[in-house]
This record gives sequence, structure tokens and C-alpha cells, in this order.
Amino acid sequence: MNETLKKITKRVIKRSTNSRKCYLERIKEYKLKGKALNSLGCSNIAHAIAPLSSKEKDSILNKNYNMAIVTAYNDMLSAHEPYATYPSLIKQTLLANNATAQVAGGVPAMCDGITQSQPGMELSLFSRDNIAMGTAIALSHNVYDGAIYLGVCDKIVPGLLIGGLSFGHLPSIFLPAGPMTSGVLNKQKAQVREEFAKGKVSSKALLEVECKSYHNSGTCTFYGTANSNQMLLEMMGLQLANSSFVNANTALRKALTIRGVEQLLALAKQQITLSDILCEKSFINAIIGLLATGGSSNHTIHLIAIAKAAGIILTWDDFDELSKIIPLLCKLYPNGNADVNHFRDAGGMSVVISQLLKKGLLHNDVQTIMGKGLDKYIVSPKLEKQGVKFVKGLKQSNDVNIISSIDKPFSSEGGLKLLKGNIGRAVIKTSALKKEHFYIKEEAIVFDSQEQLQKAFYNKQLEKDFIAVVRFQGPKANGMPELHGLMTPLGVLQNLGFKVAVITDGRMSGASGKVPSAIHTSPEASNNGVLSKIKTGDVIELDIHNGKMNLLLKKSEILNREAKELVENNKYGFGRELFANIRSNISSSEEGASIFSLTGEKKA
Repeated sequence: MNETLKKITKRVIKRSTNSRKCYLERIKEYKLKGKALNSLGCSNIAHAIAPLSSKEKDSILNKNYNMAIVTAYNDMLSAHEPYATYPSLIKQTLLANNATAQVAGGVPAMCDGITQSQPGMELSLFSRDNIAMGTAIALSHNVYDGAIYLGVCDKIVPGLLIGGLSFGHLPSIFLPAGPMTSGVLNKQKAQVREEFAKGKVSSKALLEVECKSYHNSGTCTFYGTANSNQMLLEMMGLQLANSSFVNANTALRKALTIRGVEQLLALAKQQITLSDILCEKSFINAIIGLLATGGSSNHTIHLIAIAKAAGIILTWDDFDELSKIIPLLCKLYPNGNADVNHFRDAGGMSVVISQLLKKGLLHNDVQTIMGKGLDKYIVSPKLEKQGVKFVKGLKQSNDVNIISSIDKPFSSEGGLKLLKGNIGRAVIKTSALKKEHFYIKEEAIVFDSQEQLQKAFYNKQLEKDFIAVVRFQGPKANGMPELHGLMTPLGVLQNLGFKVAVITDGRMSGASGKVPSAIHTSPEASNNGVLSKIKTGDVIELDIHNGKMNLLLKKSEILNREAKELVENNKYGFGRELFANIRSNISSSEEGASIFSLTGEKKA
């Protein structure tokens, strides 16, 4: 195994010693209590089984396994619409195996694609912790011997994991819904967006292309947070091997769902629980997968928050140090032209995991739902008459333009980097940046919203070299919305030959691409960050090679400057007033942007 990987892992384990011990001790108490039903009174049990069929009632009363289904189904998210049929299929499968399932609860599921640049996006990040609480409420009925999680998209999988870890004594599995088939290629869609921004095509033409891109049930095909979630779940051993990117509503997808339910039963019989699977090494593997595939920068926030729920402490420095040893193996949009269907056809997760293990760049000694060892994931699902069979998977890519090899990667370093300087600390996604964009020293133009930048662009005020500072977009300010609306105008300016970049305390997610984007800046402007003191005309140096981000002013001048305060005009409407307490109590992006304290932490 790589020596640097060993060192980082030992450091995470040591850093997490006390909090991890507290978490595992608490989970052990629940494990020792045995079957949940044993602790319930007769009235409790009667309520729990009242609406069930006689066969289901008999099964539960005979103390056979009863599984919880926590679902994020709605028919507004294309990725979640297929989940409509999952509960009945799960129940049928379990009944055939002398077990039962109940829909324990539903959790909200927002579509970030719909709410981009809209007021509703300010609730998106907050929805993650809301989902975690909803998951806990669902499982609190305490009549379950395992849990099945139905969720795919951006904040939903992290929320389900955070909530599920409070019930880490339960055997658990995630069942994906799969991506939609490929429509208009993502690169073509992006080109039409830029043409629209230039005024060269109509909104009707843009809408036509968008509808041909997002055209059916299933996950969006670009490699944003939703599909990064699916990759992470496999890297952490919580989904069936190489199953994430099998298309929705296909025979193989249905067979994989059945096999997943059967796998959960096997876990329950072996008493392998969620807390047995999610350990320090599995979180390190998740970060490695993120870096090797060029995944969503949102996970520099989410993985920290999820790990806390397991008593594990991750930092941005861990991401940064791992990025220096983990090569970039994948080129997926927005870092390339391919989508997740092309990735699957090139060999998918089987190839990625195989290549990383080849050079000792993954922890193989981890528990997964497939068994002991991440090498159990170097397989591919095949549909046969009796169901799914996992056959030998590809170890080398079918298309080296999509998945390269460990010996000839697209880049020797991963797709993320930590920036540090007198402005604070920020994350930048580098996997799609050209080398000539790794350094920029220019005057700042300061904006307090992405709408201000868009207005300046359409008024022809930005046709020059500059660094955009878009502030008051952090968790405390407005919920840290994704700022996809910045990328098209800045991309147009870059294509015109101008040197441009952006520094923000907001998020970009999968939108981070060819324009240098220092995101998640901490401390944020609303928390006395230096961002609140920057003025238009100040010179900023962004040195990505060396991980530096500095306002070129003397320290004394920065200290003496008066910070600009946020003008709050977004406290009300679209339900935002209901989340005021979250905004007041949320942690920094570097701490996971969460309202939850470290799980197992002993307060003085």
C-alpha cells in the first residue's frame, strides 16, 4: 500500500479516536438489545402491524426479519420517479423469503436542476440535515431488523447516510434507480447555453436542447453530485457492485433491486451492520474515488458531515494530501465529453477500483455488503433467467478516452485542491482546468449575488481580465446555493480570450469546470471573513499550482478595513423563514455546513 495513504489513514484514525469510540459504544448497546420487536409491548406491536396482510402479520409475530424502507420517492425528480414501484417489489421479494418490509417514512427530495438560480435553491443544502432528521424519525418506530434506503440525488444520499448512522446497528443497503439513457450530449448542451448567453440563439432553441438532454426517468447523465453519490456508495461498499449506472426501468435494473433485497437479508443473518461497513478506511476510499473520477466538489462538504455522524473527523487537508497521490482516471462531463452511460460501457467502477488497487491506492481490507474486501467490486452484473449473476469485471478500460489506466492517467493528481491564504481557505476543482488557467493575478470585481454578475455581463461591463468575488453566498448568509448561473457568462468571457476566475463562499458542484473557481471559501463573508472586506479594484493572486489565494494588501490595511455587512433581503418567502434557526446555527463549509455536532462527542 502507498506509504502516504497509510500515513493519512493513521492520522484520521488517531484524530477520531475518542469520538469514534463513543459512537461505537453507543451502537454496541443497541446491538446487544437484540431484535427490536423484543422491546415492544403488545399495544406497540398491534399498532405496528395493524394495516398489514395476515401473512405479513404472521411473519412479524413469528419474529422473522422486518425491514424498513426509507424512501425519497417523488415524481418531480427524474432520478427518483422510478422508486414508485420499489416498495411493492421489495415487499414481494421479502415475503418470498419469509420476511417483510414496511415503508417506515418518506423524506423530502429537492431537484437542484429545477431550483438553480431560483429562491428555492437557498433551501437545498439545508434539506440534507432535514432529510437526516426525517430518516431518524422513520426508523424511530424501532420495529426493524434492517434498512433499505431509496435515494440518489444531491443532498438526499448524504442526508440518508447521516440519519442512518444514528441507527448504525441495523444492516443497511442503498438501492439505486439508475440513470436515464443518453440524450443530447452534455457538451452540445453547454455550447447552446453559451450561444444563448451571447444572444445568438433563442430561448425556444435553448429549451429544445435542454429537454432533449433531460428527457426521461432516471438520473441526469452528467457527472455531478447525484452520480458522484452513486460512485461513493460503491466505494464505501453500500450498493451492489458496478450496479449504479445500469439504466432505470430495465430488466437488469429490476433484477438488481431484487438481488439487493436478498443481499440485505444475508447481511442480517450474518449480523453485518451499517456501523461495521462505514469505518475510517471506507471514508478514505470514498475520498479517493472522488479524486480519481473527478467527482463533485459538494462532497468536500458532505463527506465531512457524514463522517461526523460516524464519529470520524475528516478535514480539507486530508482531501488535499490525498489529491497529491491519487491520479485522475476519468474524463466525464464537465471534465470531459462522456456521460455516465459511456462510463459504464467503458467498464465503470470495476475498472476504477481495479486500477487503484493495482498501485495500492485503496484500502482493500474493508467490509462491504458484497463481503470482505473492495476487490469484490471488480465484477459486473449480468442478467440470467434465475436473476443477477456477478461475473468477472473489466480490469482495463474499454475506452481509454473515458477511463484511463493507473500507468497513464489523465493527470498525476486528483481533481481537487485546497487553496490557502489571507482570504481564507477554499476548494477548487482542477480536473477540467487547462494549465494556462492555473495562475491569475488581476483586479477584483465584487458582487453580492450571482444576479449582479449576470446583469453586469449582459450590460457588457465585464469584457476584461478580472477575478469575480461573489460573496454572502455561504451557509449562514443564504444557505449556500449552487451558483451555476456564474459559469455560462464567465465561460463566454474566457472563450473571448479574457483571463477570468471566481472566488466565492458559495457552491458550484458539477458546474465547476473550465473557469478557475475557488469555492466554499471559509470563513464566509457573513462570518467576518476577509471576503466581506474586499473592494472592487483590489488585486488578488490565485496561484493554483502552489495552493495560494491572497488579497495583495498589507495585513494592517486588511485589519483596519470595515467589513461590509449582508443586506438581508432573502429571509422570507419560499419557506426560507422556516430555516432561520438553521442559518443561525450552521457550521462552516469546512466543518460540513451542518447543524449537528460531532456524533459521540462528550460535551464539557
